[in-house]
Amino acid sequence: MAQRVYYFDYAAATPIDRRVLAAMEPYFSEKFYNPSSPYSQAVEVRREYEAAKQQIARAIGATADELVMTAGATESINLAIGGYDGHKITTTIDHTSVKRAVAGGGEFSFVRVDERGRVDPELVRAAIRPDTQLVSVALANHEIGTVQPLRDIGRIIHDIRQRRKSDGDSTPLVLHCDASQGFGLLDVHVGRLGVDLLTLNAAKIYGPKQVGLLWVRPGVYVKPTLRGGGQEAGLEAVRIADKKRQSEARDIGSLRDTLERTIADALPGVVISGHRKYRLANFCHVSFPGIDAERLVFILEREGVMVATGSACAANSGTRSEVLSGIGLSDEAADGSIRLTVGRDTTKEDILHAADRIVAAVHAEAERTGVRI
Repeated sequence: MAQRVYYFDYAAATPIDRRVLAAMEPYFSEKFYNPSSPYSQAVEVRREYEAAKQQIARAIGATADELVMTAGATESINLAIGGYDGHKITTTIDHTSVKRAVAGGGEFSFVRVDERGRVDPELVRAAIRPDTQLVSVALANHEIGTVQPLRDIGRIIHDIRQRRKSDGDSTPLVLHCDASQGFGLLDVHVGRLGVDLLTLNAAKIYGPKQVGLLWVRPGVYVKPTLRGGGQEAGLEAVRIADKKRQSEARDIGSLRDTLERTIADALPGVVISGHRKYRLANFCHVSFPGIDAERLVFILEREGVMVATGSACAANSGTRSEVLSGIGLSDEAADGSIRLTVGRDTTKEDILHAADRIVAAVHAEAERTGVRI
């Protein structure tokens, strides 16, 4: 009998929702037509595609003609950022794909964050130079889940842009937000956020891999792109995530709190990272100073509990996480960090089982190495 799997890495990938899969199936068979073709079957596919885009546009407070479908989050990010060759700004803890895009051409600056991973909007203001063209700040961090003050940053960008316009300065200044982490749990209305460019990733919200979305505010420049069909299923994933947002955030947050509380009660020395108030409901980032996180992940995997090290991306490159160093976490704590992210299918039984296995594994490793916990 196969071992049961307890999955706690929803921030890395989500299983495809059965409703999304059902939405995909017709386009693999009877609705395979190229939506750009002139005959009636293709025109019908195009009509369905545009109707789906309009639903998603409404979910983020936009219109369908402002959406660009892409082959994933990285392409969306490169498309959003790559059109600007002036000075660009992001934070020290933004995703590697954003940092690479920002550093890909022209000068750039990184703005530091506080010990909870939150950026001060006034530091963003101070970093903006006369030649700054783009600021990119993620809605929520991909490792510790801290949510950023996008609205405050957006107001600053708007004020500086208006001042430039009044002074006859045509230098553009736009705010890009990668909302790949957070959609389905947070309000992602582009008007309320005050952003100019926004990227989403269907693979993070129970949709198919290799489907991304870029929203472009009217009047904002992006590099021209040609994109075929095939993204309808990603649109369905966005629609479902938006519909379930408030109830799902509440339920998932309750499970996450139970997980953290259970671990902290049993292991008082645990370090919990991320902002207490401004954090994604599904993120639990815990550190056990002196314990080897990679060994912990291996032990838990044998128990059927799937978690990530404190930074899955950094672990793959053999380096320490820039996010954890950016919030001032000690090397000892960073090396003992794991990230658990709960999801739509997680139950309270899963939470209690995972907490029990984590506590047991940490105790066993502490006894083996002589570390006091």
